[in-house]
Amino acid sequence: MKIAVCTVSLPEWTPEEALGEVAALGFDGIEWRVADDPATDDPPGFWRGNRCTLQAATFEKDAPRIAELTRAAGLTVPAIGPYARCDDLDAVERLMRGAAALGAPRMRVQVGAPGPEGYRETFARRRDEYRAVADLALRHGVQALLELHHQSIIASASAAARFLDGVDPRAVGVIHDVGNMVREGYEFDPWSLEILGEHLAHVHVKNAVLAPAPGASPPWSWEWAPLRTGAAPLQRLFDALAGVGYEGWVSLEDFATALPLRERLTDDLAYLRELTA
Repeated sequence: MKIAVCTVSLPEWTPEEALGEVAALGFDGIEWRVADDPATDDPPGFWRGNRCTLQAATFEKDAPRIAELTRAAGLTVPAIGPYARCDDLDAVERLMRGAAALGAPRMRVQVGAPGPEGYRETFARRRDEYRAVADLALRHGVQALLELHHQSIIASASAAARFLDGVDPRAVGVIHDVGNMVREGYEFDPWSLEILGEHLAHVHVKNAVLAPAPGASPPWSWEWAPLRTGAAPLQRLFDALAGVGYEGWVSLEDFATALPLRERLTDDLAYLRELTA
């Protein structure tokens, strides 16, 4: 397995800085965040003012330059992480053209949360919309990725398998994300991989922990945690990945901030190397 880092978790660095740092630390690849997220006067955050973001509005134009810089750093782009949803096909196609120009073989396409009509109707509509996404994926040679994510209509492997029943796995794959799944949608790791089958295309790794929240209802909340100390059973996950013969990419997406960024990445990579040994 090769290890990349998602730039959503590198908010303090510019893309140019990130390439140098990530390569020097020994990662194999970099998974670019693509979003319209302008700079702010506030300190950069993961989801607002993130400096390590390729702007969606100019992504297609900027992609060749970023591809050249990435190659020069000795890194591969296994995927990109934009936020376009499957009901916005114009945005999806623009981003796919950019992904192709970047040399990225995969791209996340979101499904969102249930709409006002409820889960079942939203699920059916998004399923139809994703068939059009699959057509675009085959046309542009960029596999669409459906991410398992809490508080979305696809939180579990079982939901993804039902959603993608009959869809060509060359066109649409799934991002297995145990850090999201422990919050909602967790299924025993070997079973979740078996359920996804050929649609297992990419893996995100982060961790979370259930923490007390006195005075709240319920009196607890999920918080992001360091890889080594969260609730997700990472060794069991990696043993299961090896068991199904997974040889794809693992992308680190760490939102815990107890350690400074460079120190955090150093320890995360060392731990992932242990897990994949």
